[in-house]
Amino acid sequence: MTKLSPLQIERLKYQPKLPQSLQNGVNGLRMVEGSATQSVRDQEQINALFPNTYGKPTVTFETSTVSKESEIRNVGVILSGGQAPGGHNVIAGLYDALKNANSANKLYGFLGGPSGIIDGKYVEFDDEFINAYRNTGGFDIIGSGRTKLETEEQFEKSLAVCKKLNISAVVIIGGDDSNTNAAMLAEWFVKHNAGIQVIGCPKTIDGDLKNEQIEISFGFDTATKTYAELIGNIERDANSAKKYWHFVKIMGRSASHVALEAALQTQPNITLISEEVQEKKMSLSSIIDYMTDIIVRRADMGKNFGIAVIPEGLIEFIPEMGSMISNLNDIMASLENDPDFVNATTIRDKFDIVENRLDEENAKVYKSLPALIKGQLLADRDPHGNVQVSKIETEKLLIEMISTRLAELKEEGSFIGKFSAQSHFFGYEGRCAFPSNFDADYCYSLGYNAFALISFGMTGYLSSVRNLTESADKWIAGGVPLTMMMNMEKRHGEMKPVIQKALVRLDGPVFKQLQDNREDWAMNDRYLFPGAIQYFGPSSVCDITTVTLQLERSKELASV
Repeated sequence: MTKLSPLQIERLKYQPKLPQSLQNGVNGLRMVEGSATQSVRDQEQINALFPNTYGKPTVTFETSTVSKESEIRNVGVILSGGQAPGGHNVIAGLYDALKNANSANKLYGFLGGPSGIIDGKYVEFDDEFINAYRNTGGFDIIGSGRTKLETEEQFEKSLAVCKKLNISAVVIIGGDDSNTNAAMLAEWFVKHNAGIQVIGCPKTIDGDLKNEQIEISFGFDTATKTYAELIGNIERDANSAKKYWHFVKIMGRSASHVALEAALQTQPNITLISEEVQEKKMSLSSIIDYMTDIIVRRADMGKNFGIAVIPEGLIEFIPEMGSMISNLNDIMASLENDPDFVNATTIRDKFDIVENRLDEENAKVYKSLPALIKGQLLADRDPHGNVQVSKIETEKLLIEMISTRLAELKEEGSFIGKFSAQSHFFGYEGRCAFPSNFDADYCYSLGYNAFALISFGMTGYLSSVRNLTESADKWIAGGVPLTMMMNMEKRHGEMKPVIQKALVRLDGPVFKQLQDNREDWAMNDRYLFPGAIQYFGPSSVCDITTVTLQLERSKELASV
């Protein structure tokens, strides 16, 4: 038997909290329908693509005075996409709800992500199996993967596997792309009268899968607290040594929620927000000017140190860089089959070929970049055929360009300080951490609630647990149609239906909190040191939610 750490032994004993409506199991529930829904954009196109699952109402669960019998159900579950703290608890909550409803129910886990349901690779869960993973981080209980469910062949194979196991419902735990898969699969099953329901659960540490009904995606709470602890530790070190500027790139390609939340928890000297850069059309040069100005002014005060937080996806939001990367994404497919490019003897030869293929302005931008960054832009594509932004060391690009700018200022006599920089990238460090009490409770509730949706015959829905700044017993369980969150976007050169990402709102209360304090934090070292996630102790320490959720909910409640 694998030896467990003392913390894991204690965490296995933790019993996650549930909304009051779910505390007596799903057999004692009644479902209340809300109003009909429509997609966030492109209503006609989405309706045409999802005629059987579009326009369904939101639903909420309440305790019923009448308890109903539960028929025997077999359910399959898939972990999809990148890991996020709490995924194991979604499965545990689903398992407990299912067994509580009828002990003859079975839960199957498909191995390695969506490919498991296609290839028929699975395990059947039992108490011993599930109990070993309660309240732990990671997705290692069944593994994950990024296979897309979108072809007729994949759907037919999935159906055959479900029929073999007598599965009547599938729960897909994932982010926006994974839940787009869930919507596609749900629609196909209804169209073909398969009798198989599909329910999604909102997972992503990036925090960009949310709306009025989905207040937060799971994993965001734990990941941002983990990153904030690391940044706080670095701030303490910087404030002690007083000789380094630390450039911290932090997870979040398409949205800057993680960087923004970590900044609000730690109050660094500089925080860049990708959405602001895009909105203000800030060039790479203007970003360098902004950061250099703070570094120079702090040096004038004798402070040759500081902390800068940089979102992972920043480079794509800089207009000239975004344009160049988009152009590069378009030409890379042909270049990968071009013998001159494939057989080029040196990396510089490859650079020359790329520059000749890019549009004139984009070629100038590419040519101006350091060789390190140019090479990283040519690395392997992601599953969508795009540049893997996480592999681009944006923090090192900024350090190099700022160093060059400061050297010029030193020659002019307008910079008399010192600049020594350290670079960091926090990504994997937060994806599999022990889930916070909040994520442990939230994820367990999402899984339990997913089976409630199944028991009421829903399909094409996302498990929704709301009112999350209140104590868990006051949380509101329900569901929202996946099509409600969709729009059309260009993928691999074609317009496809996808769940719309929720970006940082520059007119929202969370960004405003940063904006109002930027100058003070830049110059006056208001560092906060959050420390490690606490699992035992007073609720005011152990059960606190993110600053983002508190600010967003406060505004929401104030407007009611």
